[in-house]
Amino acid sequence: MSSNTNLSDLIKGMTPKLNKGEYVFCTIENSTNLDREHILCEFKEAEGTTIVTTKENADALGYTYSFIASWITLSIHSSLEAVGLTAAFSTELTKHNISCNVIAAYYHDHIFVDKNDAKKAISVLEELSKSHK
Repeated sequence: MSSNTNLSDLIKGMTPKLNKGEYVFCTIENSTNLDREHILCEFKEAEGTTIVTTKENADALGYTYSFIASWITLSIHSSLEAVGLTAAFSTELTKHNISCNVIAAYYHDHIFVDKNDAKKAISVLEELSKSHK
């Protein structure tokens, strides 16, 4: 699977997919003994390690969180060197008052939006993609 850097192609083909479940961002001080089986991702910061996991897993482990999100995957293999994709979709979501937290992984971009905005966000992203076809 080859990655793409052409912004127009990326927007046309981004096909947003809503993943099942509710997701939360938590912070932990020590990740040494963290069972990563249920951890979607982690990022080490000076203040602690941020993890993204299911709400169910966070509740079971007693982790605190303040934001319950839905997870949208853009089903196109965007290059990590692509310029403008995040700006394009985040600007469009902003126009509809939808906040987004973005994680760019090797194959796809992943967007976390408030769970109450998930369907609206999918619609906005689909319309953005159609407008570039």
